[in-house]
Amino acid sequence: MQHRIVVLGAGYTGATAAGRLARRLHREDVTITLVNAEPDFVERVRMHQLAAGQDLRPRPFGEMFAGTGVELRLAKVTGVDVDRRTVTVTGADGGANGAGEPQTEELEYDTLVYALGSAWNDQGVPGTAEHAHEIASRPGALRLRERLAGLDAGQSVVVVGGGLTGVEAATEIAEARPDLDVALAARGGLGDWLSPKGRRHLRKVFDRLGITVHEHAAVTVVESDRLTTADGTSVPAAVTVWTTGFAVHPLAKATTLEVTGTGRIVVDRTMRSLSHPDVYAVGDAASAMGPGDKPLRMSCASGVPTAWQAADAIAARLTGHKLPKVPVRYFNQCISLGRREGLIQYVTADDRSLGAALTGRVAAVYKELICKGAAWGVAHPTLAPARRRRVVQEPSLTAPAAPAASTVEEPA
Repeated sequence: MQHRIVVLGAGYTGATAAGRLARRLHREDVTITLVNAEPDFVERVRMHQLAAGQDLRPRPFGEMFAGTGVELRLAKVTGVDVDRRTVTVTGADGGANGAGEPQTEELEYDTLVYALGSAWNDQGVPGTAEHAHEIASRPGALRLRERLAGLDAGQSVVVVGGGLTGVEAATEIAEARPDLDVALAARGGLGDWLSPKGRRHLRKVFDRLGITVHEHAAVTVVESDRLTTADGTSVPAAVTVWTTGFAVHPLAKATTLEVTGTGRIVVDRTMRSLSHPDVYAVGDAASAMGPGDKPLRMSCASGVPTAWQAADAIAARLTGHKLPKVPVRYFNQCISLGRREGLIQYVTADDRSLGAALTGRVAAVYKELICKGAAWGVAHPTLAPARRRRVVQEPSLTAPAAPAASTVEEPA
């Protein structure tokens, strides 16, 4: 009987995990089903480029996984029952029942890889859901793209959020549309997590692009044509772009899985659920610990290595081989500042900024290579050489003994 592996979500982490499992396990011994609502891969790290008017290369999953043994199911995941080991999907492969309604189907699994990721987080700020735009998804980026295209010269765009996404969005929009009045509202100081060299370069680029910065300005209300900060300041905004963080998919929190208060699945260092050992969580969905016993932040930089870790652990347990012990760690933060400028902030293993930073055109090229490399790795899931091993045992279904990856709630 084949061991049934179901992977939920085909972002960077889910697609990577599925491809890596196909590269390590013999096809006669396992079935690998990858469930995703869209037919092609979304380069989420480029959504600010899409919103600014650039066209991205299509990457159809049908082509990517052809001949790999991975079965793609085009469907929306609507339910997970980790006690019965089933997943409910709707609209599988675009099918519909006789009444014209989307089909609902139940998939059974022996091992589940949960990689449903995250979406934007409006932080409960009044007016945000109604009036702000998000770029955490392709539909959101396309809606913003259309809205920006309809703006007249001199109209205002305010990006809320001073993290990586906010900085990249503000610079991309300002470079693509120099006729607009672009501003950034940050809860803290501009680039206050960067090294002194990194902060200086960031301010230099913002000044050159004419981006107004509202520092230490927590936004408390968003309206259709303006936003208000905690000190009562009113900032005109024909368009508000909200980039203050991410919220995980709510499905995990509705199950009996052990999760954090925000719904991230608590895992051990092999990305295995502490409460349900036949479930692995990767990427933003996982509450995993990195170096220094610090929770990994939601990012592609930590997400892809967690997918490697989970896939290798599943393969090792099924084939009776030694578990991987490669730690997930950070090396740098890659920030695009439009198409011609970039910033590579070197960091410690636990993600604290070092004094060294790469800036300018070279940094922009570096960041572009990183993005292309990440997409190439997903688009060629089984190209790298690996030995497919035979399944010799079922993984133990007792709770894993490894320490919890996170018992500390991550900040909003």
